Amino acid sequence: MTQNFLKYFVAGLDAFRTFLKSEFSEENVEFWLACEDFKKTESREKIATKAKMIYSEFIVADAPKEINIDFSTRDLISRNIAEPTPKCFDEAQKLIYSLMAKDSFPRFLKSEIYKKLVHSQQVGNHKRWLPFL
Repeated sequence: MTQNFLKYFVAGLDAFRTFLKSEFSEENVEFWLACEDFKKTESREKIATKAKMIYSEFIVADAPKEINIDFSTRDLISRNIAEPTPKCFDEAQKLIYSLMAKDSFPRFLKSEIYKKLVHSQQVGNHKRWLPFL
């Protein structure tokens, strides 16, 4: 990855997070990012530790950052958490991604936060490519 790509990606992610916070739904992107990190974990011990952290932070009823997923997905994760695998959150992650893609992200693209981001990335009359679009 080039330095500029990473810079623009981080700026876009930060802006999207700020937007989600304004809508009281930042747990969605936080969960998605936690799952991406979790899938890269190789040690069985670390898999178990991270799975329990994700479960207690995002999945269990009344979790501090509880995500909005259906009962059957939550139940499946609850049953599999005793012996977690790198794929144990995949269904929930897909649901949250879909929710963000269909609901939050289109509103983000119309928001003042996004407009400010685009404006800050302009050079003269040339807009720089924003990698999260």
